[in-house]
Amino acid sequence: MKGIKKNTSFINTHSRILRHWQMYLYLLLPMAYIIIFKYVPMYGLQIAFRDYMIRDGFFNSPWVGLRWFKQFMTSYYFPRLMKNTVGISLYTIIAGFFPPIILAIALNECRVKFFKKAIQLITYAPYFLSTVVVVAILQQILSLTGMGNMLLAKIGVAPVSFLSQASLFKSIYVWSGIWQTAGYSAIIYLAALAGINPELHEVAQIDGANIWQRIWYVDIPGIMPTAIILFILSAAGILNVGFEKVYLMYGPLTMETADVISTYVYRIGLVDMNYGFATAVGLFQSAISLVFMLVVNQIAKKISDISLW
Repeated sequence: MKGIKKNTSFINTHSRILRHWQMYLYLLLPMAYIIIFKYVPMYGLQIAFRDYMIRDGFFNSPWVGLRWFKQFMTSYYFPRLMKNTVGISLYTIIAGFFPPIILAIALNECRVKFFKKAIQLITYAPYFLSTVVVVAILQQILSLTGMGNMLLAKIGVAPVSFLSQASLFKSIYVWSGIWQTAGYSAIIYLAALAGINPELHEVAQIDGANIWQRIWYVDIPGIMPTAIILFILSAAGILNVGFEKVYLMYGPLTMETADVISTYVYRIGLVDMNYGFATAVGLFQSAISLVFMLVVNQIAKKISDISLW
């Protein structure tokens, strides 16, 4: 009987695939992308444990075990790199958590369609600017002769070299990133708000709730699952501070607070062609990020019963 059931199940599956073969065909391209660009490169992770030389290849390069991991974690720069990387990430997560939510709720409550579309366009457009353009805008505004210092001069304040102040680097990096991504992130929350049952708002209005009470008791609980999921995903990238923006913004005067793991890897691992070291640090970042994500996911699950799995 078990054999007959297995054969019947196989026949049903086979016939279902044949019946909907066009849909399965659509899966081939994304599956090929994932396999080629996500799984095949894992073969190269062995470089992290070898003194890799291009001419020798993977298997002929000497095995060095955990040498690159020890070199990174015992480096003079390690405490500063961890402090800066985690500091910028936490600053970004905490400061960037509320603006998209506030923007989404404000847009959801806006009843003037033209004004709503204009604000959406204005806040959404910066997301499509390249990092190079964003940094160029910052340099134009915050330089000694930029718009920022021109405004300060009108109120009698001496010019400030914003981009050369180590203490200001993190704030400039984070808030310029929030300006660039808040509008795009708000779309996710707008979708969550659109999924809230309108009858809840109608019942709240009948009970005499004003707009602020409806936002607090209906809208915010409705988008909270989405917010928690996004927060967990943000925690997964706590050591992955973007290389391009930091590299374009930092300089000798801001190195103390601006130097992060990715820029250090670029200098030591790629400029000096120490590919094993660069791979080891990348693997270290991935492992720590995975741990952070698991911890935050478990905390969220215990507090709110909302988690990734």
